[in-house]
Amino acid sequence: MTAGAHHQARNGARGGTHGDIRHTVKLVAAFAAIYLIWGSTYLGIRFAIETIPPLLMMGARNFLAGVLLYSWMRTRGAPAPDGQQWRAALATGAMLFLVDHGALAWAEQRVASGLAALLSATLPFSMVLMARAMGREKKLTGRALSGLFLGLAGVALLVGPDTLFHGGATDIVGCGAILIGTIFWSAGSIYGRVARLPASPALSAGMQMTAGGGALLCAGLLFGEGAQLHLSAVTSRSLLSFGYLIVFGSIVAFTAYIWLLGVSLPSRVSTYAYVNPVVALLLGWALAGEPVGVRTCAAAAIILAGVALVNSGTGAMAHGQAGRAEAPPRESLSGATPVPEGSSQQR
Repeated sequence: MTAGAHHQARNGARGGTHGDIRHTVKLVAAFAAIYLIWGSTYLGIRFAIETIPPLLMMGARNFLAGVLLYSWMRTRGAPAPDGQQWRAALATGAMLFLVDHGALAWAEQRVASGLAALLSATLPFSMVLMARAMGREKKLTGRALSGLFLGLAGVALLVGPDTLFHGGATDIVGCGAILIGTIFWSAGSIYGRVARLPASPALSAGMQMTAGGGALLCAGLLFGEGAQLHLSAVTSRSLLSFGYLIVFGSIVAFTAYIWLLGVSLPSRVSTYAYVNPVVALLLGWALAGEPVGVRTCAAAAIILAGVALVNSGTGAMAHGQAGRAEAPPRESLSGATPVPEGSSQQR
């Protein structure tokens, strides 16, 4: 091999290593966003709906975030989406925001937050079942399946028997609304992996939030929340929480979530539903004076062990699928141009 060939080989290996490091950093940052930021939105929603009607708050939060993100991407040169892409964005946005966010915001007026968190933690199971039905996920290993059940058990311990069984009569309608919303969130997430949406995760996220948030705003007005909104009564705490939900809960975390759905397995991405309640309780303890005891610490340890099992159980499988259609290309978290992985260009 000539000296030039040796130099080219060294540069190629170095470039591949740097690319792998950058991709790993993006993965860690994206998972941190959906684990930590979305965990903090429980408290943010609680503060925001103190003086803002829930459906209007959730709708305005996502609609404004979507418009800002979409406009920003278009000014950076992202191509204008066509009608088919907007129809796909409307379909996914309706499932993710109109149904799931709307159902959760409405149900939390009738269901204790702990029970709502536990019901929402069934999301990994519905997402895995739908992903397998659509051929987007292979059969789970025993380790990954054990991790899913362990994580759900940890959430149940975190919520505690007092909330589940001694918190008064359980509102069946509210519980059913949360479960239906969770199913629709799973369906929208899996459909978004195969729908004809823009390659840029940020542009796609902006479109879905704009469409879904707009639909949720219309729902809030239809349910009479416009008459319940009194701008003079909105507190600074609600406004600050509302702004936090727009910037971090929607723009940052949802863009990271859309990107992760394209580069990771649904079973792994869905583990955020286990971690979010832990983050919510810790923030409630730090900012709202809510107690954290031995049970909370034990539950957190169980949940994190379950997440570790899912990640390790799906890691080997994902590695074995490298180069197949099920292994999507690596995409820039904010740009519109995919970065090829091997020879595969499939999303």
